[in-house]
Amino acid sequence: MIDPIIKRSLGQMMKGVQVVGAHHDGVTRAYCSHWVCQVSFEEPIVMASVSPKHDTYPLLVASGEFAVSILAGDQVDVGQYFSYPGRRFRYIADEYLDVIPGTQLPVVRNCIAWLRCTTFEVKPMIDHHLFFARVIDVGAGRLKEPPLLYSSRLGWRVTGDKARAPGRSIRDELLQRLAVAGFDVADDSDDEE
Repeated sequence: MIDPIIKRSLGQMMKGVQVVGAHHDGVTRAYCSHWVCQVSFEEPIVMASVSPKHDTYPLLVASGEFAVSILAGDQVDVGQYFSYPGRRFRYIADEYLDVIPGTQLPVVRNCIAWLRCTTFEVKPMIDHHLFFARVIDVGAGRLKEPPLLYSSRLGWRVTGDKARAPGRSIRDELLQRLAVAGFDVADDSDDEE
């Protein structure tokens, strides 16, 4: 059991919302997640955290691949539907899904973008398994739309205003401080953020 203060603190973390889908042996399933993220700069690698209790899990394992649909801020209905086990709603919302051409992998219709991923490693954790996968195909949809966000403490949100004032470059301000302090501020393209 997680300490209540730790749980409330972790609940403040805001994350993008995705629908993860898989297909195997004539069965298609999908679930809503906010635990998918990019984990490499050098290669297009993502990590998806999946509960072995979820009905999508055995399809991910058996097929070795999955699709990730990145939801837009106006797709909270889709996120809400896939937040519950599909069996609860008797899988009645087929209108939310399309398939990646040439595959049976389900993707959310009209999403910001979808990713086709092939798993290369699965790491068991305490109550979830981490699926590490290479992105082998992408479908760019509504890339200019603001993404849907979620936190267990704040609920569903849409990205909004920029955090920096227009015209202000914090990086340039920091580089100027370094220069004033006598450090070389030559741009080093090998630096990672």
